[in-house]
Amino acid sequence: MIDFLGSPVTVSHYMIVGAVLFVCGVLCMATKRNVLGILMGIELVLNGANVNFIAFGSNLLRERNLGLDGQLMALFVIVLAAAEAAVALAIALNFYNNHTSIDVDTADELKG
Repeated sequence: MIDFLGSPVTVSHYMIVGAVLFVCGVLCMATKRNVLGILMGIELVLNGANVNFIAFGSNLLRERNLGLDGQLMALFVIVLAAAEAAVALAIALNFYNNHTSIDVDTADELKG
């Protein structure tokens, strides 16, 4: 029997969590027909990438590092996600005001 509680947490554990978040986000983006569901999927994908960035920048991988590489990349991704959420929610609210629906299939008239 494998003792999971006694084993130390390694980088591979963080990468598995990040991969699960990433796959859940991709599945959410692929299956949801609602704009808000798609936005939640994008946020899950970005959070999965953040977990992997922080895992790669940790002291568990290499001993001689500053330890800020992954954290700085994650900070940039968080700022990008906040800006993306603000712009996407503004577009979704504007689309809802015009069409009283936020279904992505009704957005075909937005073609330029």
